Order: sequence, then structure tokens, then C-alpha cells
Amino acid sequence: MASDEKPVCRGDWHPRDSSRSVPSRLIVRDGQVRAIADDGAELASAVFSKLDISPRVGSIPRRIEFADGTLFETTDNTAIDALQSANGGGRAGFIHGLERFHPRLLAFVAAVFLLSGLVYRYALPVLVEVAVAVTPPVVPRLMSLSTLETLDRTVLGETKLDDAKRKAISDGFARIAANSARGPSAYTLNFREGGAIGPNAFALPDGTLIITDELVGLSDGDTEMLVGVLAHEIGHVELEHSLRQIYRAAGMAGLIMLIAGDVGDSVEDLLVQGGGLLALSYSRDAEAAADRHSVELMQKAGYDPTAIARFFEIIENKLGDTSATNILSTHPGTPGRRKAILDYEAELRGKPAGN
Repeated sequence: MASDEKPVCRGDWHPRDSSRSVPSRLIVRDGQVRAIADDGAELASAVFSKLDISPRVGSIPRRIEFADGTLFETTDNTAIDALQSANGGGRAGFIHGLERFHPRLLAFVAAVFLLSGLVYRYALPVLVEVAVAVTPPVVPRLMSLSTLETLDRTVLGETKLDDAKRKAISDGFARIAANSARGPSAYTLNFREGGAIGPNAFALPDGTLIITDELVGLSDGDTEMLVGVLAHEIGHVELEHSLRQIYRAAGMAGLIMLIAGDVGDSVEDLLVQGGGLLALSYSRDAEAAADRHSVELMQKAGYDPTAIARFFEIIENKLGDTSATNILSTHPGTPGRRKAILDYEAELRGKPAGN
């Protein structure tokens, strides 16, 4: 009877497997939920327990599916929530609850960033060391091959140094490589015109070293100084700074993906296609360690242990780098680094600097 009818809301009823819609209203009568057309015809009915009601998500329309497969759709989310509550149907939904309680959402975001910070500060360094320890030799080779191919295609050019200059530098390089921990077979020296890179020398993870014509020209014929720079690069390889940089960057990419979602094949590109490029930039601690390695290796090979200090002196005098800022992106030349090299050499000789 009409007195038993309880209106719920208005919406549209859809026949099963059809896009046709019929304007209608949802009511509760005689213990059943019914969809009634505007002309009074009953379109569908079922007890509440047989209904499949979509969860509330923002203002998205709700869909009530009847047992016969027909649907009733409405934007009156509040009315559907009340219907569910009256019939013991539970809350409006977990997702909608998160949307409504903004302080909880903010707390969740803050927790994600806090956890990411802790992972970066404490877990990532440990994972990097583990990754370096278990990395098979083929991985640095693939990284280096890909990186050198990319640099040759985009930045570097064929060397224009004459045979005599290349031989003098190669002979000095062979001498320090023979005194290195990994031995001469672990390293390969390549000459290139630097292009946009300019006066520079750098090492790739597998022991491939590149020295540019521009750096040779900047040296004013000081071959020993160039050998000292190459000894510095051997230090980066033997101390595995390149791999640590690459794995640290991969870890950062992973954290970004954790927070922001899938950002594409960034990790794969980093490790395989362009990862070796990260070897061209190191932390200050890594640069200082490679400087000390140059001093030690040059001393073993019978060269001036402080030869690399002349490199930084040239940078100061010719390129005007007298501050703590980087003038060469991969080798920040500063008076402080030059002094540290001289101090370390004096320490190795067993007497204080300046004497």
C-alpha cells in the first residue's frame, strides 16, 4: 500500500545489457527495494541483501544492480548511504572515507615521504654496497659500451692529437696502470675531441678512460700532470665510485616511482642506456678519495705524486676557478683540493706540510 512506501531517490533505470535508460525513482515497499517508472510501472525489485551497490567514490554516480541484471543509477549518494545504513549495509566505503578525512590523507602522504627519507638516508647506502658487491663484470662493460657509443654519437669527436703526443701520454698511462691494483689489462685509454665537454678526462665503470684533446692542450706539454689526472680516474674505477653513483641514482628513481607511480622505463634506461653518464659526476668525498689515490699511484710508478695538483693550479690560473664552485662539471678545481693533495703527499713522506 502507498502508506508502506518509502521513497529513496530519483535516477535512471537501465535494462540488462542495454544502454537505454528510463527515468524512475527508487522506493522501499513491502520489504523490497523497487525501481518504479514515472508512469507507475514497476521495473525491478529485490530484497536489499540481493542488491549489488557500488562503493561511494567522491561524487561518482552510484549503481544499484538488481538480481535480474538490470541497473538503477543515481547521483544522490547521500540517499544511497542512508539506504545502506538503514539496512545494515555498513559504511560508505574506505576510498570515500579517505577522501572525506583530509587530515588522514595528509598524514598518509607525510608518512610516505618520511619513510622515503629514512630509506634514502639509511637503507639505500646499504643496498648500494650490496649491489656493488654482487655486480657481475658484464654489467659495467655493458654500461660503459653504451655510454661511450652515446658520447661518440652526440658529443665527442675523433682526436686530432699527433702520434707523438698520444704515445707520450699512453706510455705514462701504461706505467701507472701497471702499478694499479687491477693491473694494466683492466684499463683502456681513449683519445677524443671533447666538444661540449671541453678539457676533461673521465673513467667509465669498466675501466675505459677518455682524455680530451682540449685537456691535453690546456696542459702546455706537462705530460706528467696528465698522467696524474689519469691516475685520479683509475682511482674512481678501483674505488667503484661509478657503480655507486649509478645504483644510488637507480635507488632514487625507485623512490620517485614509489611516490609518483610508474614514470616509464627510467630505471632500465638508467642502468643500460645512459647509466654510465652518471659516472662523470662524483661527490666531494669521492673526488677527494680519487685525489689521494692519484698521489699514491703516482708515487708507486716513480712520478711526482703531486702532479695532479698542477692540474688544479692550471684551472685556477687559466680558468679563474678560485672558489668552491665547480667550473668543470666533473672535476671541481679548487684551491682547497690542491692544498689537500700537497698535504697528503707530505703525510705520505712522513713529515708535515710546508717543510
